[in-house]
Amino acid sequence: MNFYVSVRNKFLISLFFAMCWFVASAWLSYFWFLDLSKVIGVPLAIFFIFFLALLPGFINAFIACALLLDRRPQVFLPKNFPDVDVLIPVYNDGKEVIDTIKSVMAQDYPGILHVIVINDGSNVQTRTILNNLSVCYPQIHLINLPRNTGKAYALNEGLKIAKSDVIISIDADCWVKRDAIKLIVSRYLCDPPNTKAIAGSILVRNSRENWLTKAQEWDYFLGIAAIKRIQSLFQGTLVAQGAFSLYDRSTLIKLGGWPITVGEDIVLTWRFLSAGYRIGHAENACVFTNAPNSLKQFIRQRQRWSRGLIEAFKEEPTLLLKPRLSILFIWWNFLFPFIDIAYTLGFIPGLILALFGKFWLVGPMTLALIPPGLLLNQVMFRSEKQIFDNSNLGIRKNFFGLFFYMIAYGILLQPACVWGYFSELFKLKKVWGTK
Repeated sequence: MNFYVSVRNKFLISLFFAMCWFVASAWLSYFWFLDLSKVIGVPLAIFFIFFLALLPGFINAFIACALLLDRRPQVFLPKNFPDVDVLIPVYNDGKEVIDTIKSVMAQDYPGILHVIVINDGSNVQTRTILNNLSVCYPQIHLINLPRNTGKAYALNEGLKIAKSDVIISIDADCWVKRDAIKLIVSRYLCDPPNTKAIAGSILVRNSRENWLTKAQEWDYFLGIAAIKRIQSLFQGTLVAQGAFSLYDRSTLIKLGGWPITVGEDIVLTWRFLSAGYRIGHAENACVFTNAPNSLKQFIRQRQRWSRGLIEAFKEEPTLLLKPRLSILFIWWNFLFPFIDIAYTLGFIPGLILALFGKFWLVGPMTLALIPPGLLLNQVMFRSEKQIFDNSNLGIRKNFFGLFFYMIAYGILLQPACVWGYFSELFKLKKVWGTK
């Protein structure tokens, strides 16, 4: 017989376990603090130890415990499915959009799909492809904008002509699994009544291209998916990503549609949360996206995501004070920039110093974080593997990508995030595009 543990109790158990981990880590790091403070002073020693070791350890312990306690409620397919408007904004996506639209048109969705493609001032090649597709699929409503205006503006143009109660946004470089729309709508219909948006599951399609896409495959499969899963468990998914998410149309319109920001998806999600609505997560509704395959594209993407986080805090700062379980994740996001700064300015230089025998920042105490990290990744892997097994998907053998993701991925990721934070704080030029 299964013993039921309420969501609130799961939260309290995870929080208690994480706090015990934090206290034990603080006690063990005392002598590290004494040595480091002699070199860089007490304030900097506290900053680096807290944001390099103690806080990440707390977060990892909470995630691991929550995943072990998580039991996703079964989703029952409804008898009647609502009509759905699918919005696909396109900007210079070339031939990639062909697979996207074909995969949408091949859905086994029991209801009616209205597909609205918004050409946001694309080049001649993409415009020609879209015109040809609209001839092949007469049910597509193609909007040709005269000039590039940005993703949020393009989505809002599609929203103006949408008629269905349910809106789904899909990026133009995504391949949508045949049952993805059915599953995300089912999750929406089965979740609590105050759920007004659902984030789908994003996986990497081009993971075989090079070392960078191999590593990103694990980032999406383990890190991003696990975070969304526990956020959903505790009633507060923080990003219904534009690549594949569902929205209640009337609520979306009431909140002003997509905000004209560089991180329109996270700002919109936080508007939903600030208004008191719940955001769910359909972990088995999968789309496969083309991840950045060059360092320049990858850095631009993570800069944009980081700028979006700062934009969200600038627009919805009161979320930090709203009493709900998900407030913990809001505070994590508030502290993430400091973790990234500590890693960029502390851990990376510390690695170089360690090569010369100076273990002030990177030494035995930081190496002690490796076993818990391995344990967390094992828990996340088991959690996601179960979803893959239930969805008849296989996990590709990608040991090099996993090794790089666990050992060195942060050396690229976190400096890019830091640059994104400062780009937003200093109001540098914003552009649409992650690639």
